[in-house]
Amino acid sequence: MPRPGDAGIDVPEEMGDRWRLYVALLNSRKPVITGTFRKDAFAVMRAMLVAVRGGERALAEKPLAIFDCCPSPPLKWSDLTCQALVDCARAGIPAELVSMPLGGATSPVTLREMVVQHAAESLSGVLLHQLAHAGGPIVWGGSPSAFDMRYGTTPMGAIETMMVDAADAQVGKHLGLPTHAYMGMSDAKVVDWQTGMESGVGAVIGALAGVNLISGPGMLDFESCQSLEKLVLDDQLAGMALRLVRGVSQDSAAEAVDLIRQVVELGGFLGHRHTRENFRKELFIPGKVIQRGSYDTWEAAGAKSAAQVAAEEVRAILARGNPSPLPESTRHELDAIIGGEARRLGIARLPAT
Repeated sequence: MPRPGDAGIDVPEEMGDRWRLYVALLNSRKPVITGTFRKDAFAVMRAMLVAVRGGERALAEKPLAIFDCCPSPPLKWSDLTCQALVDCARAGIPAELVSMPLGGATSPVTLREMVVQHAAESLSGVLLHQLAHAGGPIVWGGSPSAFDMRYGTTPMGAIETMMVDAADAQVGKHLGLPTHAYMGMSDAKVVDWQTGMESGVGAVIGALAGVNLISGPGMLDFESCQSLEKLVLDDQLAGMALRLVRGVSQDSAAEAVDLIRQVVELGGFLGHRHTRENFRKELFIPGKVIQRGSYDTWEAAGAKSAAQVAAEEVRAILARGNPSPLPESTRHELDAIIGGEARRLGIARLPAT
């Protein structure tokens, strides 16, 4: 039976969807967003998820994956994506609608009409999904984009893209559905000023719009590249965005007058109990990639850019290794599932993991 372990080969195209989930399940305990590229993939991918969670009921109670289901703009659903919606609904695995209107290319160029088309495509997806199994879990999401006529590209960092994302999320929230968007990413090719600007604006807009699931941290080049250094930097960005939406607390209002009276008598806030008790929970304390020291301190530490510090952090994280591995029995079960699928498709060798 074919099994993983052959170095120097790529995964065959017909197994791409199953293989990427297999690799993710081997190397992370985190839930993932995935999807099918072929109709025969869902049953195999579901079997792997059940194996890791320890049973179908456990998987339904605590889903380990969300499956993207994408309509074909304008206003179409393919046989593959219809089947994916039905399969997810019947299995109780969350489906995520990913409508992708491109302004001026596969949808009207005006933003309002892009939102309308996104809603029409997504509502039809909800209908298909709920007809298969009423009450099945579904996420109102998407990947709309402005269309840059100069280059024929789909800029995810464009402000218009972010505006449509936010508007789409408002429609989903009005319908009482959890929402998703591709935000907090950049179209830049390296981790630079453009990366920070586009990612920062997108993350803040997404947070203020109340988007529940944001796909974007670590992404560059129109969703086609994943940067580990950017992922480390975006961890700080996400922390700041979440602190923003937490807002200004009113918890200390009752003691404010007395606090100021005490400080007038004592002469300062630094040593006061109120400061000690509230400093860490009131402020977001960034990690080492964010430079807040003096110029002399920065220079003495090597005068490194944020990208350089992030690269060092990536190396340190990788050196620590993966989280606690899967039980050996579960690993064998995953190997058997992926190996059996390779044999069914007539694939003799699989890449090393």
